[in-house]
Amino acid sequence: MRFTLVSGPTVRRIIDSRRSDIVDVVRATYIEHHRGRSVNPRSHFLRFPEKPDARIIALPAFLADHDLAGIKWISSFPQNVERNVARASSVLVLNDYATGYPFACLESSHISAARTAASAVLAAECVVGSRAVERVLFVGAGVLARTIADFLLDQQWEIAECEMFDLETRYAQALSSHVGSAGVEARAVTDVSAALGRADLVVLATTAASPWLTDPSWLRPGQCILNISLRDLAPEVILEAHNFVDDIDHCLTANTSPHLAEQAVGHRRFIDGTIAEMLLGEVKTEADRPRIVSPFGLGVLDLAVGEHVHRVASLDGAVTSVPDFFGPVERWEGA
Repeated sequence: MRFTLVSGPTVRRIIDSRRSDIVDVVRATYIEHHRGRSVNPRSHFLRFPEKPDARIIALPAFLADHDLAGIKWISSFPQNVERNVARASSVLVLNDYATGYPFACLESSHISAARTAASAVLAAECVVGSRAVERVLFVGAGVLARTIADFLLDQQWEIAECEMFDLETRYAQALSSHVGSAGVEARAVTDVSAALGRADLVVLATTAASPWLTDPSWLRPGQCILNISLRDLAPEVILEAHNFVDDIDHCLTANTSPHLAEQAVGHRRFIDGTIAEMLLGEVKTEADRPRIVSPFGLGVLDLAVGEHVHRVASLDGAVTSVPDFFGPVERWEGA
């Protein structure tokens, strides 16, 4: 049994050079999941009594058409940002379906960010109907926001102007410089409510643990809101909008904004459809209200992107083999 490791720098190099491939993998995986060719159990949360804002999450998954299982183990420690350390860290284990044996472990904070960014740009294109908007607003200016910006630019979105807001102005300025270096007019802003009113595409990528955007009037009809951080929007905002998710059962849990809305009204009829249904043209996105996409994050996406990265790394000779990782695997020698 061969066991290999793929390091963070290798994962990042592959993702940065193959963003279009990652988008294609995520699109195909959404459709595979929609057609019932996957198993995606609910995520399991490990929480800490003395660190209520921190958590480590296990996302097991199985892709039938890939003969592949696996699990992502990802931590979210928001206090890390105070030390200029990324909030999230993660590993992904891939298992062979024939034997159940794990065959690879990958650093996967970059995989997690990339699959989220790919799902965001796919959803945005479905909602907007093109790859062109006048103004984009990023609320939260961390690694995830930067990754989404990179994927938007790589997919050749036409963007006239980007605005960035973060409670730490220096982070908004850093993201502004990053996007500006790609030739897009970008600037940091300090009035988030005014910026929300100007934006055509809004990316919510904060570390908020509870809703702060409580006034539906801050949003306007036709806007596309990518609710990536999942807990920024109050139930009344969700209920005044069209809503799309990646998986209804998966997203309406763990006190996400859609889950809070469900608890408030006792039903799920405010959900208009899923990202896969938008990709397949099975649902329409009317512009008479704000259009909110809330992707909880499916383990099958991590699995598919991780498999792609591992395949490329193997072809490049960029994996590290661990000899005798399992030791003897025969039940009885010579049997």
